[in-house]
Amino acid sequence: MASLTVIDRSGQTSTVTGNIGASVMEVIRDNGFDDLQALCGGCCSCATCHIHVAEPFLSKLAPISDDESDLLDSSSHRDDSSRLSCQIVFTAELDGMTVTIAKED
Repeated sequence: MASLTVIDRSGQTSTVTGNIGASVMEVIRDNGFDDLQALCGGCCSCATCHIHVAEPFLSKLAPISDDESDLLDSSSHRDDSSRLSCQIVFTAELDGMTVTIAKED
């Protein structure tokens, strides 16, 4: 288990734990955050699990894929910290990471 700090759409900050090897989307969803819809269930076919990853953790993530980038292009809230949480494997290196659930499009 590792910790993840999640800032929801209302600005409330919560620190939760999640299983190493799960996706960040699963960690957020399994801890009861309703703001993160994750409609496709982690298939990288929508952008409803869009998050903003805080520095310095962005540099610890695997590079963004073309498919993920294309989906994020559909969001008017995309910025340099944007990622799809379903595409981030929650590793021990990400213990303590802070993410903000993106505003709904």
